[in-house]
Amino acid sequence: MNNPQEVPVIKKDKRVLKWALILGIVIVFNLFVNYSISLVYKQPQYDAFCPTEKYNKQYVDKTACVADGGMWTENTVPPVPDNQYSKPVPAQPVVSGYCNPTYTCGKAFNTAESLYNRNVFIILVIFGILALVIAVYLSGISVISLGFSFGGVISLFIGSIRYWSDMNDILRVVVLGLALAILVWLAVKKFNDK
Repeated sequence: MNNPQEVPVIKKDKRVLKWALILGIVIVFNLFVNYSISLVYKQPQYDAFCPTEKYNKQYVDKTACVADGGMWTENTVPPVPDNQYSKPVPAQPVVSGYCNPTYTCGKAFNTAESLYNRNVFIILVIFGILALVIAVYLSGISVISLGFSFGGVISLFIGSIRYWSDMNDILRVVVLGLALAILVWLAVKKFNDK
């Protein structure tokens, strides 16, 4: 005979197993998508735009700085007058400002990285929507449906966070409106009580 106390334990074990599988699908789906993107579409590297030699070089005047693609900033602090009691210092070139040698190459890197983040955002949104659509069509298998639903939502979230700082305000509103419309449409399609 079956022990009546075993039934709740078995149901609880199945519920834990179900949520473990759902969580596994969510994590593995997003890892798969993100690592696939990084394998196929390489992220720009800072050193490719601004080699180490560029920012290890010392600049003492504006001409050399600007010629190498840097941005010169003049000192605003007046020079300290020589103190008659101080020790003589060997002659050194007088630096009248500061050079940011990576100004031009840094801007080029930021532009390339912004473009990369935009493209990855688009790819993650496509895969997120695809996962949500798969979840609707596999709604008969609750574990897979829930796993792909949560995985799709997380993919949309990761993509948005990745590109959010570079997005303009109008695009942010459009993306949020589109995401909301898709989620409402999927909810109506999947959970519409007929």
